[in-house]
Amino acid sequence: MYPQPGPYAPPPARKRSGLKGCLIVVAAVFVGIVILGAVGAAIGGGTSAKSPVATPAETQSAAAGPAKKPVNGVGREYHDGKFAFTVTKIKKGVRQVGDQYVGKTAQGQFVLVYVTVANIGDQARTFDSGSQKLKDAEGREFSADTEATIAMGNESKAFLEDINPGNGVHGILVFDVPKGIKLKSLELHDSPFSGGVTVPLGS
Repeated sequence: MYPQPGPYAPPPARKRSGLKGCLIVVAAVFVGIVILGAVGAAIGGGTSAKSPVATPAETQSAAAGPAKKPVNGVGREYHDGKFAFTVTKIKKGVRQVGDQYVGKTAQGQFVLVYVTVANIGDQARTFDSGSQKLKDAEGREFSADTEATIAMGNESKAFLEDINPGNGVHGILVFDVPKGIKLKSLELHDSPFSGGVTVPLGS
């Protein structure tokens, strides 16, 4: 008789160390991808809001400091009391004003100052050339020539001219000054007792 075969031995179990190692590698790669994505999002979010940078114009404006006072006030509006003054033109070297019947000849030369005067108050006020002063570069002060102003008649509108609120006139101030004078400024007043405002006349 043949001998009975012994019990069947099961095949040896396969080692799973290789599969476990692959899973660890895959998990590590996945974690690395997640970390890189989070870092990238953080960097992207940080660069989306840029810090404000001053433009060249803003930098220049800040460095320029306060605005300088104008050296020539012709064409600019100045206020004294309830009058707003704007010198529009200056004419030098005028020998005579008026006409053949009522006229005045200058001792030196007439300087005509064309000025717009507006009443910005709530009551009527009187604009008078006698309250206005002209100054030269040597510090000399000149009063308006009342006789020459009267000789110009209605053209001047600067001799005791009444101006109602909201109205204005185009007046001409007449100054008799030496020839060759260098003008510096004009001092304008809304009345003989006001503080006055200085209009520079430099070039």
